[in-house]
Amino acid sequence: MAESDIKRQLVIIGGAEDKDGDCQILREFVRRAGSTKARIVIITAATELSREVGENYIRVFERLGAEDIRILDTKTREDASSSTALAAINKSTGIFFTGGDQSRITSILKNTEIDTAIHTRYSEGIVVGGTSAGAAVMPDVMIVEGDSETNPRIEIVDMGPGMGFLPGVVIDQHFSQRGRLGRLISALAQQPAVLGFGIDENTAMVVTGNQFEVFGQGCVTIVDESEAIHSNVDDILKDEPLAICGARLHILPNGYRFDLNTRKPILDNHSLTNVSLSPA
Repeated sequence: MAESDIKRQLVIIGGAEDKDGDCQILREFVRRAGSTKARIVIITAATELSREVGENYIRVFERLGAEDIRILDTKTREDASSSTALAAINKSTGIFFTGGDQSRITSILKNTEIDTAIHTRYSEGIVVGGTSAGAAVMPDVMIVEGDSETNPRIEIVDMGPGMGFLPGVVIDQHFSQRGRLGRLISALAQQPAVLGFGIDENTAMVVTGNQFEVFGQGCVTIVDESEAIHSNVDDILKDEPLAICGARLHILPNGYRFDLNTRKPILDNHSLTNVSLSPA
């Protein structure tokens, strides 16, 4: 099979996913990783509670029937060249990044042998998943930290290098629960991405090739700046309010799909309702 025929697979979770009930999102991750033949590596670099967090996911993945589950506990960059860890990644069918602090993931893993091995396996078609901080690192440029529940301003968000699994976009998590629309728009204004994704808790965008489907209880909010007709980003100081005119907004719940190439929702299975606003 040619490399161009291999479809990338990502399960990008907004955090606080169900681990005790039906586990819809984690169930989909295990299914894509090979179901009962899944060999999953849990990467806990984002958290200082690596054993506790890792074992919680082991419990879920075992209950769902995965064949082999291992915790990759990398506390330093030196750990990221471990031959044991590299062997586990090379045999894996699924890689899962836990939540915590996204800057820990990049500072420990980026541009290491483990990073290279994960990207190689990803290019070969395995599924890569991540929740919360593990979702934030998916783009090539990520939100490191920022203020929630505020209007868009350059000063409210710090950006940094991500892990580059889904380049050219910006991703934020715990989106509706923490009021992060202003933060996402501020991030989009700082880097040359035209698509921003805000993922609610217990919700995931599940990417296959150049499309994704929404799974879970909440929504994925999409901000598309590709056809924006005006922005004042080049004229303001960092503490002054941003203006963006003509951007598109999509809000997609469970079951809706989106095409990353055309930047449009896929509405084949959903009826379209035309809303006409007439004067009273």
